[in-house]
Amino acid sequence: EAEPLFRQALQITKDALGPAHPAYATRLNNLAGLLRDVGRYAEAEPLYRQARQITKDTLGPAHPDYAIRLNNLALLLQAMGRYAEAEPLFRQALQIGEATLGPAHPAYAAGLNNLAVLFMDKENWAEAEPLMAQALQILEAALPPDHPYVAGSREDLQTIRARLL
Repeated sequence: EAEPLFRQALQITKDALGPAHPAYATRLNNLAGLLRDVGRYAEAEPLYRQARQITKDTLGPAHPDYAIRLNNLALLLQAMGRYAEAEPLFRQALQIGEATLGPAHPAYAAGLNNLAVLFMDKENWAEAEPLMAQALQILEAALPPDHPYVAGSREDLQTIRARLL
């Protein structure tokens, strides 16, 4: 039921603001996210790539929204098992997040978490551990102790450390 609504919002935004507007990129990103969530990866990828390019062209390659686009494309590539393509996108998004939001921001922690999970998927526990530990430290400082992100990162870090033993 959601897909036609996403597509309608995309068309309205395109008609009202044009296909080169950052809001149009956001709508593309949202539709791609829905398609990713239902496993339609091949349909999601070009939408993520188009959203990334529009955002880069309109807001620049150092904007937090561009980091979001990089991160979302990386998540899709990761889901497709294309780890070598996903990793540099995660790293670039992290650099932008650190420069624009700062290294204590929860969104930066989310980026660290995403890269750590990529390493977990590759069973590269030694590279995942410091990233997840840093993400957890940031989240514990920024969020309530019972927040789901804190709990999830704590569990992931325990899993990683158990694999390192």
